[in-house]
Amino acid sequence: MREKVLAGHAVRRLRRRSGLTQAAMAEALGISPSYLNLIERDQRALPSGLLVKLAERFDFDPRSLAAAEPGGGAEALRRRLADPLFADLEIDRHEVAEWLAAAPGGAEAFARAFDRGGAGTHRGAAADDPMALARREIERWRNHFADLDAAAETLADELRLVGADLFGALVDRLRVKHGISLRVLPVDVLPDVLRRLDLHARQLQLSEMLDAPSRTFALAFQIAQLEARGEVDALVRGAGMTDRIVERLLRRHLHGYFAAAVMMPYARFLRACETTGYDVDVLQRRFGAGFEQVAHRLTTLQRVGGRGLSFFMIRIDRAGQCSKRFVGASGTMLAEAEGRCPLWRLHRAFDRAADETLQLVELEDGSRWFTQARVVQAPGGRSGGAQADVTAEFAVGIGLAADQARELSAARGTDLNGAATPIGLGCTACLRAGCPQRSAAPAGRALVVNDRERGASAFSFAGDTID
Repeated sequence: MREKVLAGHAVRRLRRRSGLTQAAMAEALGISPSYLNLIERDQRALPSGLLVKLAERFDFDPRSLAAAEPGGGAEALRRRLADPLFADLEIDRHEVAEWLAAAPGGAEAFARAFDRGGAGTHRGAAADDPMALARREIERWRNHFADLDAAAETLADELRLVGADLFGALVDRLRVKHGISLRVLPVDVLPDVLRRLDLHARQLQLSEMLDAPSRTFALAFQIAQLEARGEVDALVRGAGMTDRIVERLLRRHLHGYFAAAVMMPYARFLRACETTGYDVDVLQRRFGAGFEQVAHRLTTLQRVGGRGLSFFMIRIDRAGQCSKRFVGASGTMLAEAEGRCPLWRLHRAFDRAADETLQLVELEDGSRWFTQARVVQAPGGRSGGAQADVTAEFAVGIGLAADQARELSAARGTDLNGAATPIGLGCTACLRAGCPQRSAAPAGRALVVNDRERGASAFSFAGDTID
């Protein structure tokens, strides 16, 4: 499958870094300066033959095209511009594309400033927050790493030849190829640790508190550290991280990505998704995975020529704090924004632990999303140490655009064109007027206090004419 690659910013940056004029680079590539100028301004796609020449003559890594777009690319910029702060500007897709083509540096500067300040949604963490920096790199790739998927698929096929039991095959692989045995230890021996590699004893030690999917994942994660080193090193080098903690967080994510891809190999998993209507319960049982593992895997299905539906994923605790989120190719602010609306039933999942919570929602920009949520326990469940009486619980939500949800088994019986719950991105980012659930006025809007009347909301604000 051939796709047009608009890479003007990357070619321009490469040329300037090489100290060449357009005429000099064009001569080296065997093309006209005017044609190179059109490529740099994104008015012409970058042909595959020219991409090969760039790689050969300028030591250019083609994979950097997917990760080096200013501000994360047009879709990421549109997500930022969807903030209510910019609602009156009516910036359309063409303007964003022209901005990227004409001033990629300015687009990147805007993205960094927006992420640091958080704008109206308070969505971005501080610029030096390691978690935010690592996640930004992951989202640049839309949480799809083709090289890791290919390597994991090859390994999964090899393991299937050993036996149908993936857990047993992973144990054998670790022992035979790497000389590391598995030992499951009682909780009183590993009171606060779920997984430990003891190099002196050549043992991978797991807590007995881990359930079956978590034990399989732990084995695959360890093998990722040993056998996917080349692929992971290449991705980390390409990210150019200067902070050691951010680099380690990115490595941990990539090792986990590989582990999940071994448990749920891309082609087999996508085929199962399509034949079952993305039935999460069936996928869990078929691949021996947990709900959260399947939810995360659904956000990664972006292989060229074999794409799945564009899911997002978010994980929150009872206080509403977000500890994991992946926008993937969905482009939604539901996962991107720091704030969340109490009318989104993601929060109600804690009260329905045994059931899946389904909902059709509509954001202020008119986009409609079908969401599913379920409560999960943290790996290991109840701690065996000082917090022995605490069981960590999270609500994991997944969703996708309503026009894609027709393929979902979970959406059967739901009128996807019918009424949807109007929600926002948290009160300080929401301009919906008259909401009885509102807890604060929108950021940047003055409160209006009227002693003679009281509306459904206790917080009225200037310009609250949006319905």
